[in-house]
Amino acid sequence: MEYQELMNRAIEASKNSYSPYSKFAVGACLLTEKGNVYSGCNFENSSFGLTICAERNAVGSAVAAGDKKIKAIAIYSPNAQYCYPCGACRQVLNEFKSENGLDVITTGDEGLKISSLDELLPEGFIL
Repeated sequence: MEYQELMNRAIEASKNSYSPYSKFAVGACLLTEKGNVYSGCNFENSSFGLTICAERNAVGSAVAAGDKKIKAIAIYSPNAQYCYPCGACRQVLNEFKSENGLDVITTGDEGLKISSLDELLPEGFIL
């Protein structure tokens, strides 16, 4: 699957965001080593600590399906250009990244931007 298609699916997922408190909708779509695709959106809760980010929602869907090696993830927010994962999501992605690394795809006025997770989370913790 091409990265633009992953981004298109992340854009679609962002439309399902439940973000009445922050008004910051996010969608994510990931690609696993097996070639499967999983999407997620953020959903908030009035107890803010229970909010789930789009990236972790997508990872949870992949893991629940038994797919635990992620090659790439596209992240989109209509509220921000080049929407990057928060620190918690970076650590979760690090846990499930492919042996060959994980590309993080964002978009803005200048088109797609691809960063490696290792670039965004240097010296990430893993057992």
